[in-house]
Amino acid sequence: MNFHNHRQSSSSKKFEYVEIGPANEIESGERIFVEIDGQPIVILNITGELFGIGDLCTHDDGPLGDGAVQGYEVACPRHGAKFDVRTGKALTLPAVVDIPTYPVRVINGQVEIGIRRD
Repeated sequence: MNFHNHRQSSSSKKFEYVEIGPANEIESGERIFVEIDGQPIVILNITGELFGIGDLCTHDDGPLGDGAVQGYEVACPRHGAKFDVRTGKALTLPAVVDIPTYPVRVINGQVEIGIRRD
């Protein structure tokens, strides 16, 4: 998949949305990896619903995006910590700190992810 990241003028009160690429290129059960402003992010398609999470396990800063997904949970491939992709909540040890989540939307067939404005 070839996704291009670039800033869009579209924003909400708290987020600036970045266009990622065509929604039809992220099929159900798939995920894509992007980096925006130095932040590694994974966008997951779980039964047609898109979720954006930080690609960094809060337990040891290892990559999270390659982990197994079951329902709305992703498991860190290194030590098995599980997180809820809807909220970022750490569900199991060894992680005790939540991961960041990002709002994802589809506008005119393009996936956009919201990045918090400072």
